[in-house]
Amino acid sequence: MAHDLEQTFELLSRTPVALDGLLRGLPSALTTSNEGDDTWTAYDVVGHLAYGDRTDWPARARMILSVGETQTFPPFDRLGQRRESQGKSLEDLLETFARLRSANLAEFRALRLTPEDLERRGQHPVFGPVTLSQLLAAWVTHDLTHLHQLSRILAHQYREAVGPWRAFLGVLHCDGHSAP
Repeated sequence: MAHDLEQTFELLSRTPVALDGLLRGLPSALTTSNEGDDTWTAYDVVGHLAYGDRTDWPARARMILSVGETQTFPPFDRLGQRRESQGKSLEDLLETFARLRSANLAEFRALRLTPEDLERRGQHPVFGPVTLSQLLAAWVTHDLTHLHQLSRILAHQYREAVGPWRAFLGVLHCDGHSAP
């Protein structure tokens, strides 16, 4: 599929709305529970997405547009949200994420990126050369991965309560997709 930039922006704009609709007002027993040892809570996921919008995806896109492959992207601290989320409520994180995402999308829409811009390259610390198109596609897919993760986290809290239906509820059998 050719990269449809407007479609990418549309999906990216919906993530904060989807998170807010799914999580705002839920009891903390649901939003602070996880799937087991070394797994994230809904609170962690929202913090991670906000942190990524502040430090990763848009920053890397800006680097591609300004310095190209002459500098390598700084490594992303995938647990940086732990530090930045301290003392904040889930509602604070939802609002921060919505504000960051809105500002980032307004900035990138205003650039009126061309097909040539989408082919511009940056230097990823692990993958090497990547295009702006690939980065933007990965950004939206990253969002969708975390929305999937949230459904697993919330469903996990009902794994015993569903009784025999567990056999037919695929979300309770998904191991996630964080490993290659």
